[in-house]
Amino acid sequence: MDELLSERVPAERTQTLADAGNAEAQFSVGLRIANEGEVPDYLQAAQWYLKAADQSHPLAQFNLGLMYDRGQGVPHDPALSMAWIGKAANLGDAGAQYLLGMRQNRLSLAETPELALESRIEAYKWLRLAAAQGYRDSGAGCDLVAMGMTREAVIEANRRTDAFVAGSIPISK
Repeated sequence: MDELLSERVPAERTQTLADAGNAEAQFSVGLRIANEGEVPDYLQAAQWYLKAADQSHPLAQFNLGLMYDRGQGVPHDPALSMAWIGKAANLGDAGAQYLLGMRQNRLSLAETPELALESRIEAYKWLRLAAAQGYRDSGAGCDLVAMGMTREAVIEANRRTDAFVAGSIPISK
């Protein structure tokens, strides 16, 4: 269904598939709506992303999370933003993993030492997973996070990274 993202498939065909419940087509319709015209219809795009996201489409989940973060078409809701981005990261989306790692690192700066350590371990894990997929700046992000970690914490973060299997960690909405 990756062909749906190409321009070779007529918009009408993609819309028909989206209406029939195809997650890839629903994502494609949402993407088209979010990026067309001078004033995109973010509300309608979010509705299509939600349909695909509810079917575990990682890019739809990531985009929906960004929309909640920015208040585009949906109310600004940091908790829902992180929930959707977390779902996408868990399914292996490198962009979501990078963003989740960077947010975990920022969160660690405002926490008690015990909570900060856990946030840094998780930040390192998500950034390393994104780096393994070649996602931009993820390696540098790992290095940045590691500077604030003990050797033992890095070992634990590497253990968690090595144990990660995309789609295996349930993250509630």
